[in-house]
Amino acid sequence: MKRAVFPGSFDPITLGHCEIIVKACEIFDEVIVSVGNNIQKKYMFSIDQRLNFISQEFKSNSKVSVEKYEGLTVDFCKSKNVKHMVRGLRNPADFEFEKKIALFNKSLENTETIFLLTSPNNAFISSSMVREIMEKGGNYKKFVPSSVTV
Repeated sequence: MKRAVFPGSFDPITLGHCEIIVKACEIFDEVIVSVGNNIQKKYMFSIDQRLNFISQEFKSNSKVSVEKYEGLTVDFCKSKNVKHMVRGLRNPADFEFEKKIALFNKSLENTETIFLLTSPNNAFISSSMVREIMEKGGNYKKFVPSSVTV
């Protein structure tokens, strides 16, 4: 059974994230969407809300499970006996940032990172931009799945 972890804060989950999860399900038998907290980030949604948004969106997809985690992502992968991580890329800047993390993860626990590209329709969407739209009362619904509500 081929398994992968798709880690992130998902504050909130966007259509870009959803696209990456669907693509990962085409490659892997199981995709564990792991929701963590980054101490450097200020969150709009609690971890339980974020878990619920993702669980609701993928409730009919038996390949997707959703879990929260703390600590290093590679330690979470090791605890789940998973050797592959999935990361989504929107642009070259994402690649440079993610490449550095992937190399660290590979050296720490021999965890391989698989990069998946978002489509042009979703390449401009970021959780931080969606949060800003939400905070200012704008129409955020076209950037997130229907499970995300303010």
